[in-house]
This record gives sequence, C-alpha cells and structure tokens, in this order.
Amino acid sequence: MNVHLNFTNKGKLVIENFNNEELIEIFSRYINTLTKKYAVDIKVPVDANQNIVEDGSFKVVLSNVQCDVETFFKELGRDIKVPLKKRTDGKLENVFKIQVVE
Repeated sequence: MNVHLNFTNKGKLVIENFNNEELIEIFSRYINTLTKKYAVDIKVPVDANQNIVEDGSFKVVLSNVQCDVETFFKELGRDIKVPLKKRTDGKLENVFKIQVVE
C-alpha cells in the first residue's frame, strides 16, 4: 500500500526550514518508533522522496498492515510536531493529511 503524507499549508511552511535528508531522517526515526507499537511494516523510499519540500508530500510504502492506518498516521502526525516545532514560531496544527494511493 502506498501512502502519501500531503503537507498542509502550515506544514509546507515548516518543512521549508529543513533539507530533504533531515526530513527523511526525522520521519524515518518516528515511523520506526511507532512500528514497535503498531503491527505494520513501513519503508521510506528515498528515490520517491527526492524533493519533499517542492512536492509538498512525503511518500511511504506499507506492507503487512495489521493495524488501523488512520490511527497510525494520526499518532505520527502528533509525534512529528516535536522536532518540527523547533524551527518554527507559533502553534503547529496538523502537519499533513493522509492519502492512500493504493
């Protein structure tokens, strides 16, 4: 299953403060932590995430899904605000919206 995490307008403003490698590292780290709690395997394809800021989207591939995908990504969205807030001013609401591609 392919999932795109499409950044909201505020999310796009925040991710502009990071380079591509930093975003991949941050998301990968938080995804790996959550997969210890949820029964799902997730891969972050580096080739599909070459221009995260320009694309406005972060792409992941899910397999062996045995959990609620919406709940997983809702928790990821909440957790991911912690490192993103460090480079922004003000309150950070939803950073991304989930789009299941297949």
